[in-house]
Amino acid sequence: MAQVELIMPKMGESVAEATITNWLKEEGDTIELDEAVVEIATDKVDSEVPSTTEGVLIKKLFNEGDVVQVGQAIAIIGSEGEAAAPTPAAAPETKTAEPAVAAPVASAPVNSTSEKIGKTSDSGRFYSPLVRSIAETEGIALNELEQIEGTGNGGRVTKTDILNYIPNRGQQTAAAVKAEPAKATNGTERPKQTPPTTSTPAPAKKPVMLMEGDEIVEMDRMRKIIAHHMVESKHTSPHVTSYVEADVTNIVMWRNKVKNEFEKKENEKITFTPIFIEAIVKAIKDFPDINISVDGENIIKRKHINIGMAAALPSGNLIVPVIKDADRYNLVGLTKAVNDLANRARNNQLKPDEISGGTYTLTNVGSFGNVMGTPIISQPQVAIMAVGAIQKKPAVIETPNGDAIAIRHKMFLSHAYDHRVVDGALGGRFVRRVADYLEQFDVNRSLY
Repeated sequence: MAQVELIMPKMGESVAEATITNWLKEEGDTIELDEAVVEIATDKVDSEVPSTTEGVLIKKLFNEGDVVQVGQAIAIIGSEGEAAAPTPAAAPETKTAEPAVAAPVASAPVNSTSEKIGKTSDSGRFYSPLVRSIAETEGIALNELEQIEGTGNGGRVTKTDILNYIPNRGQQTAAAVKAEPAKATNGTERPKQTPPTTSTPAPAKKPVMLMEGDEIVEMDRMRKIIAHHMVESKHTSPHVTSYVEADVTNIVMWRNKVKNEFEKKENEKITFTPIFIEAIVKAIKDFPDINISVDGENIIKRKHINIGMAAALPSGNLIVPVIKDADRYNLVGLTKAVNDLANRARNNQLKPDEISGGTYTLTNVGSFGNVMGTPIISQPQVAIMAVGAIQKKPAVIETPNGDAIAIRHKMFLSHAYDHRVVDGALGGRFVRRVADYLEQFDVNRSLY
């Protein structure tokens, strides 16, 4: 058989690269069609790459720990006894891949031993694998890299930024470089933007004092990613949170009435989460300016309503699978989608595309017994809602015979939003509208 390249697959609209974490097959091993060959990890999820053909693994083109661009070949599969044709360590990149780094200019001082630069600096600034590679090749230390003005999302240093900086090393200070307008890839001048706070180096971090009996445990990969995303979100968006208490007595009564029938018919439980998502979707249709993203000084109005639902993993970490086009589902469809994504999240079976593309996020802090929370926005979204625990409370209600005190089921909704583009009026009206839809839920509603 002809030799076939195993390609790093596309894994969602915002995923451009993945790290090889574990080869499941060795050179010479027999591989079946659709059999998993290698485990990979993105900044969103762990996954496996299945074989697109049957045969023998002739050659692995990358080692564990290598970062590979989407579209690159990662292995060669052929017939048993076939010798692998001479293959470069990395297959040619696709048209969307970054071009090769320019050779160092004479004026750029190069260190004989380059400093290893981490993905995230102590100041919380993120550096892509390509930028780190260029910096290490050119001998740019982390403290110097921190001084380069970043024109990417959230103040990130892009390939263009660092390549524009290299020819000027030794001729001008980093401050002068900051004053120069960065050029876009088409040679035109980028719009002037206010430098983000993340471009200012943080003070030197003081070592944490250890005490007797302390144990040092390194963060796992997912916890490091979560930590980076949370810090980046806080640096990017000025968070404001509005709160509303909602009377959800009708929803509790309705669910108690239908849950046994639903479980008998569908062999799964109906929770409150799909009802919350349904109300959020209705409110988004009323206030579409919540369903947006920010790109620099531009606002992107989203056509699709893709609701992320935060799910706790057995490890204690957090992942956010996304229900795409949630407005196209009825309540039964939303229930099935919620249960399916939650179950596969707990079993580490989500695909990368299933945790990307969210336009608004819901997190249920009430599942841990909390009455409210102040959630952090999932970038580049501009809002997130936390729903608290449902509690029985005495409340004043209106009756035909006048006001009365009754026992009601109530909960708090916490709506955090990006104050750059969402003002208090919109943020407050949106969460109030969600509460209205929950309170107006029809207790006599048919399940099907």
